[in-house]
Amino acid sequence: MLMRTDPFRELDRLAQQVLGTTARPAAMPMDAWHEGEEFVVAFDLPGVDVDSVDIDVERNVLTVRAERPAPAGENTELIAAERPRGVFSRQLILGDALDADAVKARYDAGVLTLRIPVAEKAKPRRIEIDSGASRRPEINA
Repeated sequence: MLMRTDPFRELDRLAQQVLGTTARPAAMPMDAWHEGEEFVVAFDLPGVDVDSVDIDVERNVLTVRAERPAPAGENTELIAAERPRGVFSRQLILGDALDADAVKARYDAGVLTLRIPVAEKAKPRRIEIDSGASRRPEINA
């Protein structure tokens, strides 16, 4: 008899969807991309109050913390509890090519968007070449 599904693999898949993994936490999924002279990061934080979001940068490590409280009160019986709740955090290591002092944040419709500009020292620049042929020696007459 051939088994098409492995119950342990299904359990692992379900656990990854609910709890997340180290590489992709379920509580704070993110997209990141390069746009012009900025690095953009978007975090999905549905149901999170903007006042509970905290962003800080220390030694090129950007940390985002957010809290989603339990929706039920003390005298409430939960029938289903699939949405993650509590305090969540995510850290990003910013390279030296990014300006960690100029991070801009915007929270709209449950999405936290961070815009991190490329540092001036990392932007490409043209180097002028000085050649000896362009200089004329001075002749004393």
